[in-house]
Amino acid sequence: MSFFPNQGDRGTHVNISGGGVVKNAPNRAAAIRLLDYLVSREAQAIFANGNYEYPVISGVTVDPVLASLGTFKADPLNAAVFGRNNAEALKIMDRAGWK
Repeated sequence: MSFFPNQGDRGTHVNISGGGVVKNAPNRAAAIRLLDYLVSREAQAIFANGNYEYPVISGVTVDPVLASLGTFKADPLNAAVFGRNNAEALKIMDRAGWK
């Protein structure tokens, strides 16, 4: 049985992956094409069926195991907030002795 917390509140936390192109990338156009491919239906189907990841675009058929987990409300918090608060969060964890 699956359980997704905070479904009546803010939504459940989801792990994210990201990609980008560095400012002085030697082959910027190819890097952008790769990122475009990674968010295509074809690539998202590979992730959804090979790694059991929820696709980032709608309409992609997922593996039956993943589908059996059902749907959930994701926390809408913008991931940029994590970056802004990362340094302070690390200080707090360090002071608390968290490892």
